Amino acid sequence: MAPPPPAQLVRLRVNGEHRTLQIEPWVSLLDVLRDRLNLTGTKKGCDHGQCGACTVLIDGERMLSCLTLGVMRDGCEVTTVEGLAHLHATTVEDESTARDVAMPADTAQGVLQAPQERHEVHALHPLQKAFMQHDAFQCGYCTPGQLCSAVGLIREGEAQTVDEVRELMSGNLCRCGAYPLITAAVCQVALGLQGDAAASRTAHEPVVTGTVPA
Repeated sequence: MAPPPPAQLVRLRVNGEHRTLQIEPWVSLLDVLRDRLNLTGTKKGCDHGQCGACTVLIDGERMLSCLTLGVMRDGCEVTTVEGLAHLHATTVEDESTARDVAMPADTAQGVLQAPQERHEVHALHPLQKAFMQHDAFQCGYCTPGQLCSAVGLIREGEAQTVDEVRELMSGNLCRCGAYPLITAAVCQVALGLQGDAAASRTAHEPVVTGTVPA
């Protein structure tokens, strides 16, 4: 019997931190995150790419971590639910830098000296806040995948209506059936619907009983 292939050196940037690991060729990225890096926010549901609980962002795109091998992602940027606040903080800092470049020097200096301008750096991601506001979870097991998928959906920029949000989030299952509240939370951030408008917005296409709701 031939010996198994040796572990390979893999370098990842996970939630803003550089990590170097020895990974066997058969180990999924999901198992790397949970078992090697102790990032257990990413959940193992079906382990067959059918439930969406293991969704993470790889180089900004939402992907199922149970269907990709760790060695395939050498050099990639991986963001899990634990890193969404960091992702938002990086975006806030980038926007602040862009504003500083456009400001006169004396104005920019005044902004940088004001401590209240940096209080958002460690804030939750807007989607995390929206999920809390709309109570868009019950047991919470699917929530990390729902959040990462929604971040990817917003970056893709293809969802322009409630129906499109439902369709493009349909790969993430919620066995508790919190779909209306999940949709409301995502629509609040993705479509700019606020408060009751996000919760009460009616989609044009009905959910057909027996299919995967979204």
